[in-house]
Amino acid sequence: MKGVCLCGEVAFEIEGDLPNLYQCHCSLCRQATGSTANAATFVRQECFRWVAGESRISSFQKPTGYRSDFCSVCGSPVPNVLRDTGWIWVPAGLLSGEIASRVAVHLHLSSAASWEQEAKGCVRLAGGPDSLEALKALL
Repeated sequence: MKGVCLCGEVAFEIEGDLPNLYQCHCSLCRQATGSTANAATFVRQECFRWVAGESRISSFQKPTGYRSDFCSVCGSPVPNVLRDTGWIWVPAGLLSGEIASRVAVHLHLSSAASWEQEAKGCVRLAGGPDSLEALKALL
């Protein structure tokens, strides 16, 4: 399995089967991603290898220990070591190709964003609209 950030500067590989994914809905993960949840998995350190761009990684850590590593060029969240556990946290959105793994656990649903629920009559599109005007017409 290969992974790469948005700009392509940071790349990595994972050997072996990819464990199931989880989605964390806590406020820290929402702030780090700008979305409803953070989809990720954990892999053993010995199964993980940086391919490129390790020097492009910046890190932010809160006094509580929460850590977010990201590409200093494009801002994509990138894998990081989970303290002294022997595990690497891997954002699912960076993985390329077919992924057989599925979301197996949703964490911190009690602090999920109130806007995470779909509106009645929510429109679902297989692709993006042709223009901003077409999107506005759907809202």
